Amino acid sequence: MGLDKATIEKLAKHCEDAELKAYEITKITEDYPEMTYEDAYDIQWTARAAKIARGHKIVGMKMGLTSQAKMKQMGVDNPCYGYLADYFAYGDGAEIKIDELIHPKVEAEIAFVLKSDLSGPGCHIGDVLAATDFVMPAVEVIDSRYKDFKFDLKSVIADNSSSSRYVTGGRMRDIKDLDLKTLGVVMEINGEIVEVGAGAAVLGHPATAIAMLANMLSERGEILKAGEYILSGAITAAVSVKKGDNVTVKFQDLGTLSFRFV
Repeated sequence: MGLDKATIEKLAKHCEDAELKAYEITKITEDYPEMTYEDAYDIQWTARAAKIARGHKIVGMKMGLTSQAKMKQMGVDNPCYGYLADYFAYGDGAEIKIDELIHPKVEAEIAFVLKSDLSGPGCHIGDVLAATDFVMPAVEVIDSRYKDFKFDLKSVIADNSSSSRYVTGGRMRDIKDLDLKTLGVVMEINGEIVEVGAGAAVLGHPATAIAMLANMLSERGEILKAGEYILSGAITAAVSVKKGDNVTVKFQDLGTLSFRFV
């Protein structure tokens, strides 16, 4: 049956308050086992609308759970998506206040910026490559609002797929000049290598994740718009960080990103 409109609005505020005030909540499917995937996205879109109503701008989208291993671990068949609000964005060399977050983790990603709209259903990797203006390196700071970072897929979708901050910089590159499948990434924390990966970790090719996002959005009558900034999903595993940590990620052919938690 799913949830009624009042419950969806209540849960959107519940999840968003936890994000804004940085406190943990228990996964909402415990209290609402009847919640559907559609309800979960309704909660996410309701919180998104609340941010826009308060004057924030939605600057892009992100894909989550895009590795086969992560999907298997979570027992899901599909990745999930979330939105990126203006205040999530940081540049190279940034200092991110850890007290505004709960239990942040960092993961390396490739960001796509579109030059033309992308819409599903039936969007495929060729459409994505043709619609991409450029790609650039990014690091997403994920921060689930759920206690101990434990959740199921419906709960995490409602919680904006753990979106909290992202850092971008390095070089903008034309997608034609890169092999995103084999593009290597090395993540260091305080000078020690903690993760290495390659673009193929994202559904075989990061552009596949963007096509999947366009197709998922079409189910709600939404499209990816030109100029939109899209995080394609984690190339590396997510690594926990603490106050004082310096994070440096080196991207083959895309330069380096560094920032710290204060």
